[in-house]
Amino acid sequence: MSELREQMPILARHEGVWDGMYRYYDPQGDKVDEHTSRLVCRFPGQGRYPYHQTNHYRWVDGKTEVRDFPAYARNGRLEFDSDLIEGWAAEVPLDDFNRTVMLNWVRKGEPDLYLYEMIQISDCGKYRHRIWHWYKQGRIVQRTLIDEEKVTDRWQGIKGESFAGEPVPE
Repeated sequence: MSELREQMPILARHEGVWDGMYRYYDPQGDKVDEHTSRLVCRFPGQGRYPYHQTNHYRWVDGKTEVRDFPAYARNGRLEFDSDLIEGWAAEVPLDDFNRTVMLNWVRKGEPDLYLYEMIQISDCGKYRHRIWHWYKQGRIVQRTLIDEEKVTDRWQGIKGESFAGEPVPE
């Protein structure tokens, strides 16, 4: 077992491939966007980053986007520093049920735009639900609701630049 898995056992339960739906809402609660997703959460076991997440998004109009989030461990949490964001993820030790991970990040080039995310993983490990609260200058500007289902633990069989919508390995 990797050191990161031992340090962050709740996060370790997220390893695998997740398919889901992102829904974006304005401060009044009106939906402003939605898209499907495939996320690959992995603990590579070698290389510079002990955690690496790749997000594949697809909108109904055919638009696609891929975002990559390698992270390193420091001070009991993951730290992200990509082209898009800088931030951290940590387990919530006060959660007696061991289901909660929290994140905070800032968009690069937009220091007054920041986000807090709470992730809840089900006890069976097959489902997770996330909520993002987006703030600008201390005021809520958007919320994102994300519902996901784990389709496989075997991220190693996924190949290619974008695999959103492709079948997962058996």
